[in-house]
Amino acid sequence: MDQIIKKVAALGVPGLVFMVAIDLTGLAGAAALTTALAALGPGGIVGGVMTLCVLGVIADGIAEYEFDEIAKDVIRELYCKGESKESIKVKVSKYPISSKMKNNLYEVADKFA
Repeated sequence: MDQIIKKVAALGVPGLVFMVAIDLTGLAGAAALTTALAALGPGGIVGGVMTLCVLGVIADGIAEYEFDEIAKDVIRELYCKGESKESIKVKVSKYPISSKMKNNLYEVADKFA
């Protein structure tokens, strides 16, 4: 499940960038699409497509490697703010993540004694 979420997130970043670029053109239809793609990267439309592809790869890498670290940092911060291990585990149990990820976060919470 986590892998699916990571892939969807990676696809969403270029999509959001593209939608913002389309909105900024002030045009509609095919003219908006081509103008947005041309504006996104060097080399016209082809450069814009390549820019979106690179953004997707970068977002995928961040989602894959950094999500675990970000989640662990959140657990650490909750503990530093006075949350107990038990209350942190209750919150983690409600997160819509895989049981493997939940177990990793439980282990992080257990390290705080």
